[in-house]
Amino acid sequence: MFHIKKLVCNPLEENCYVVSDETKECVIIDCGAYYPEEFDALEAYLRDQQLKPVHLLATHGHLDHNFGNVRLFHAYGLKVEICGEDQQLVEQLPEQAKNLFGMTISEECPQVGRLLKDGDEITFGSHTLCVLHTPGHSHGSCLYYCAEEKTVFTGDTLFRMSIGRTDFAEGSWAEMEQSLKNVVAKLPKETTVLAGHGPQSTIADELQYNPYLR
Repeated sequence: MFHIKKLVCNPLEENCYVVSDETKECVIIDCGAYYPEEFDALEAYLRDQQLKPVHLLATHGHLDHNFGNVRLFHAYGLKVEICGEDQQLVEQLPEQAKNLFGMTISEECPQVGRLLKDGDEITFGSHTLCVLHTPGHSHGSCLYYCAEEKTVFTGDTLFRMSIGRTDFAEGSWAEMEQSLKNVVAKLPKETTVLAGHGPQSTIADELQYNPYLR
């Protein structure tokens, strides 16, 4: 059994997840920690639970999900792992800040580690996450799915009763439709959905009530 800690970060209220198990190894998914106190809270949780971070995963390359990448690299030596289609996106965070959010950031671009593809597996402790490529919100958007724990981390592909935007330059409504139909809708109904923003849900509820999946 694994344990999930959610930290809500930055002005866009992005969900950062720390996923750990009995071995004390953990993965950090979408580290959006922007304010110093947010990163301090993350470090305090890791320290208090005596956790060892072994992977930094990103569901996609947008700025609000990657604010904390540089600090995590300096603190723990973690390099962000992301689908290859979003490599350039995550390496150009200052440009994103200016063009998408009207912000200015001067930090160095985060280092990129493993480039992921559909079907890849991420192992930590006694658990495995499977990478499910779901382009639409961005070309490299993906889900991280744990069949054993019946849990999926959906980033900005799927929210409770909604989906992520497709009107960014790297977005595609046609790709999103295919991702929802061919990947999301085929997950087991009992799967818990942990999204990049907002509250959790289940695949069963989304299939029944989400207008984009009905």
